[in-house]
Amino acid sequence: MYRRMLVPLDGSELAEVVFPYASELAGRLGVEVVLLHISSPALREYVPMNRAYIEHAAEAVRREARKVQKKAGLVPEEKAVEVRGELVVGYPAEEILRYSEENAVDLILVASHGRSGPKRWVLGSVAGKILNAANIPVFLVRAGISEQIPYNEWPKRTIIVPLDGSELAESVLPHAEALSRQGGREMVTVILVRVCEPPAMPSYYTPELAEIPLNWGQYAQQETARCKQVATEYLAGIEPRFKNSGINVKSEVLVGKATDEIVAYANKTPYNLIVMATHGRSGLSRLVYGSVAANILVGVNSPLLLVKPTAK
Repeated sequence: MYRRMLVPLDGSELAEVVFPYASELAGRLGVEVVLLHISSPALREYVPMNRAYIEHAAEAVRREARKVQKKAGLVPEEKAVEVRGELVVGYPAEEILRYSEENAVDLILVASHGRSGPKRWVLGSVAGKILNAANIPVFLVRAGISEQIPYNEWPKRTIIVPLDGSELAESVLPHAEALSRQGGREMVTVILVRVCEPPAMPSYYTPELAEIPLNWGQYAQQETARCKQVATEYLAGIEPRFKNSGINVKSEVLVGKATDEIVAYANKTPYNLIVMATHGRSGLSRLVYGSVAANILVGVNSPLLLVKPTAK
């Protein structure tokens, strides 16, 4: 599914948190990796040093990818590791988007912040423009969070897939399937998640609500039970897509506010990756700056693969 992955770097250790992810994708899925160092126009005199840095980084990722191949029992001759470094001079967001468009990149792997600091990188001009403007998936890794076990040494992996019942949200399913092969199917469990939000009591009763022959508590309880039943049946219909490919899969129906429940579930589930659409039916269209995205991006420690779906 992925052929060429772009990994933006700024020379900081925080940005290099993506290296284990890059080596895993290159080694297991045969993804070509391009490490892109963006040098500021005001610092042109450092270009030779930056070029040496990016070439050294490419060799490091290539070496680790070969180790991944050996550990996974893959034959290097049949699944060659392709990692190279590129250096451009310009402004980060613009150069990342331009390079992606001009070089057939189909995945961007980026740390959630680098030298510019966590607030600016997560919600500011760089990541904001990438998430908002890129038409390809963005694999976002939280930097600055202490991990006892790096990604390429996780003993198992859980892929959490939030769904809302819409075709737009379901557009992430092929990506979840592809990433399930990354760690070896026996090591990966896909968890399909749907959240039922209990109806909120209105500040005033409409004529329609006045006809409900129950008190509000009973009505909310019945609506939540109905939602759980529908959600359970819906997810059960999605599961065979993974089971038929030999992928471990299970479903979870959560009750509460969608963002809070997804964040809480992810943070209590070890070694997980969240794969989700940037919009769907339930407010995910505001992913970059909206309430759903803000709570998930800021609230979880997990890496996220964010996919911008296209309506059919």
